[in-house]
Amino acid sequence: MEIEQYYDKIYRYCYFKVNNKTLAEDLTQETFLRFLGADCVYPDRYLYTIAKNLCIDEYRKNKPELTDINNCEEELGIQSGFENAIVDKLSVKQALDEISDEDRELLILRYVNDEPMSEICKLTGISRFAVYRRLKDAKSRLQVLLERGNDERFRNKDLAEGLL
Repeated sequence: MEIEQYYDKIYRYCYFKVNNKTLAEDLTQETFLRFLGADCVYPDRYLYTIAKNLCIDEYRKNKPELTDINNCEEELGIQSGFENAIVDKLSVKQALDEISDEDRELLILRYVNDEPMSEICKLTGISRFAVYRRLKDAKSRLQVLLERGNDERFRNKDLAEGLL
């Protein structure tokens, strides 16, 4: 097995779970350290399971902090002056935080890590039809949350411009 093949996917998975670059790197390293001694048939499933459990343990240990725009800017490598990009990324993060953990995990596996449907079915133990339906529902909920966030942002912008 080539570790490089899975490293980026596990890192992205951890990053979207914990929203902290350094912590995601640590969790990814810990995932692979725990994996090294294992003898398993499906390494990708086992790696995701280890990463998921480590992220859950970390969440229980340290409740997530509110996202700081400056911290987000530094972690994502965004240069200052791209306020709209930052606001968009924060809007997506906030919307993802409002959907269920199971739906968020499906979205991360499919659209962030670009896992095929068949692999998601194996990882989650859900039928192909159920994964397809849950992904469709999760995307719809995410779209509604993003549209609601944009509406609120424009209302706040209009209010701020009205006060000036």
